[in-house]
Amino acid sequence: MSQHASHQGHGHRHGHGHAPQDSTHLDWNLLAPLLERQAEVASPAYADAAAWLGTLAPAQGVRRVLDVGSGPGVVTAVLAEAFPAADTVAVDGTPELLERARARAEARGLGARVSTLHAELPEGIGSLGRADVIWAGNSLHHLGDQGAALKEFAELLNPGGLMVLVEGGLPTRHLPWHIGMGRPGLEARFDAANADWFGEMRAELPDSKDEPDDWRALLAGAGLTPSGTRTFLTDLPAPVSPVVRELAVAHYERLREGFGARLDPDDKATLDRLLDPADALSLHQRTDLFHLTARTVHTARKG
Repeated sequence: MSQHASHQGHGHRHGHGHAPQDSTHLDWNLLAPLLERQAEVASPAYADAAAWLGTLAPAQGVRRVLDVGSGPGVVTAVLAEAFPAADTVAVDGTPELLERARARAEARGLGARVSTLHAELPEGIGSLGRADVIWAGNSLHHLGDQGAALKEFAELLNPGGLMVLVEGGLPTRHLPWHIGMGRPGLEARFDAANADWFGEMRAELPDSKDEPDDWRALLAGAGLTPSGTRTFLTDLPAPVSPVVRELAVAHYERLREGFGARLDPDDKATLDRLLDPADALSLHQRTDLFHLTARTVHTARKG
């Protein structure tokens, strides 16, 4: 879930993101290629975030980093590069995603310092071992009782250690408000459908707590001292590269699969046209396609 990009991606805007499915259950293995491409596109922003963390937790003093909900390990590799004295551990509940994380680390020459750990959370939090930095990228919101999970993570931190949450930010945008067909504001209506989906997903989680997304308060409630929040932008203006165009198409395909029943007939018809390569106004041919998103990173230190 570091690559499970935020909730609009996995149905909601976390990479981490992943697109929705017909139910609120997500098949992370099926979504792996999309998660990987999304995280790769956002890698410069994640690298900027990791560099900022290095000012909060000096890199040479960081010996162990946990990437909780690592997905295919794109951010795991970024963190390993940012903290060169550390062993970095990709933690995820999907073995196939951990295999991708392992292969990515090996390909980048990081195999000696990057390992993987299969764990189902929150049950497995206690098995993760101590760390100097714990990064939870768009993964905490997949745990029903976020406050309780944060308290467990806090117990794993070494003194002076840093808890890092990637939560919130802004929904990804690919299209202008008026796209030349259908009713303007299509992506805003996707956001509304996504918000309903996300609420249902949260409500169905075991031990789900209905609590505000006040991340600073949740971190403080876990006994940690908030140490700063920053938002990092991914801004790829039109005209986009073929890779970014492919990513947009994959994102919209997942939206059609997951939100089809939630959209009105006109918006479904517009979505079908956007995904029809033969249509001059499709995502495949548009000259106004872009990729713009923002990820917010919240930090807190253990005293």
